Amino acid sequence: MMEVMSQQDRQDYNDLAWMSLQWFTRWIFHNRRGYDWQAAGHHIMIWNALERVFSGATKRLIINIPPRYSKTEIVKCFIAWSMGHAPDAEFIYTSYSGRLASASSWDVRGMVQDPVYREIFPGVELMGDSKAKDEWRTTAGGIMYAVGAGGTITGYGAGKHRPGFSGGLLIDDPHKAEEARSDVMRKGVIDWFQNTLESRKNSPDTPIILIMQRLHQNDLAGWLLGGGNGEKWEHLKLSAWNDDGTPLWPEKHTAEVLRLMEKASPYVFAGQYRQQPAPPGGAIFKPDAMQTIDAVPVGTRFVRGWDLAATQGGGDWTAGVKIGWMPDGRYLIAHSNRFQGGPHEVKTTLVNTAQLDGTECRVRLPQDPGQAGKAQAASLISALAGYPATSKPVTGDKTTRASPLAAQVNVGNVLMLRGGWNAEFVEELRMFPAGTHDDQVDAASDAFNELAGPSDFGLVDFAEAELRRMGKL
Repeated sequence: MMEVMSQQDRQDYNDLAWMSLQWFTRWIFHNRRGYDWQAAGHHIMIWNALERVFSGATKRLIINIPPRYSKTEIVKCFIAWSMGHAPDAEFIYTSYSGRLASASSWDVRGMVQDPVYREIFPGVELMGDSKAKDEWRTTAGGIMYAVGAGGTITGYGAGKHRPGFSGGLLIDDPHKAEEARSDVMRKGVIDWFQNTLESRKNSPDTPIILIMQRLHQNDLAGWLLGGGNGEKWEHLKLSAWNDDGTPLWPEKHTAEVLRLMEKASPYVFAGQYRQQPAPPGGAIFKPDAMQTIDAVPVGTRFVRGWDLAATQGGGDWTAGVKIGWMPDGRYLIAHSNRFQGGPHEVKTTLVNTAQLDGTECRVRLPQDPGQAGKAQAASLISALAGYPATSKPVTGDKTTRASPLAAQVNVGNVLMLRGGWNAEFVEELRMFPAGTHDDQVDAASDAFNELAGPSDFGLVDFAEAELRRMGKL
């Protein structure tokens, strides 16, 4: 698009934006951002699917798409564009986070107030001077209400009893990635959809749009596609890999980057990027990628993570795994201590192990929920006085916590110090999460996450780091 154009050219673009969601998205984006939208094939498929919703041809739509592939930006433009044609439209917009939902609502509000938007749709006026991000209205009776999944919607509805498009329910990523493998958290979102959100339709013709990355075979999209609410859904499934083996959006992720991402964490990639979530079945770790060495490189920094049990003669194991960050940026599994014992033996072993590791090795302890968990953590921290020890609540499921470590193991960035504990440790990695025991994996995951930083380690960031390490970026 030209930076300088005649009044007639500008009117032509405004006319195209009025007629087409695609042109509206590109034109409003260009004017508000100052550069052109880089349209890709999957964008066109999304625009076409949403226009079918606006025309009434589609009442129930599910779009599964990888993260950061422009889905939210297009959804926001769809709300603004359709409200331009139907200023009395009533929308309820939701996401897993109320804060994110409110931010998107505020973006749409800003779009509707933009001078370029007013050139395209001069008939849309906002009511009052409300600064509320989660709720705003038009003078024609339209409304935009934003709420987080599980939030209150009493008193609000979507759509109207009249012919033509009049708003809808829009659900943008209802599950938080690190919570989607929790049966309780996942079912909570589905129950909220079924018992609260779905009842907010003001008309049977009010459309419902769900747009999300797949996170679990029984997430909201999987439940609906499996007949969960008894309705038939149009399904647009967008995998990062096309059927012919080429990237869906090569300008975003090249084939090489996608291969690195898939290699690093095939389970996560299958859901979020292929839209084909599968139950984890022991393929999360590829321990054969770990090289075994005989000496610790000078300058390696260590953390020992613990997974605690208090049983004697059977049951779960207490495990402490020591992981180091080497000067070359790779990681080293240096030791695993695994035993069964009562509370006194657990405390004694933690202290003795800390003495052997020395004060240069940090200690990471889990803190179970409730007052008893806090008391246990406080008691152990007290026993480890003089050593750098910390306790942190256990959040997320085991697979989520293990994914960052697995990503590094699977591409050969984790080494293992030779020792008598190697065989049991490797076998537990190989069988996780389908094995009988996962104590060492839990301990190793916590140690790695303490050493490497936040546990929401992204596959994209990882792939880019690998390319830089190989001198390709």
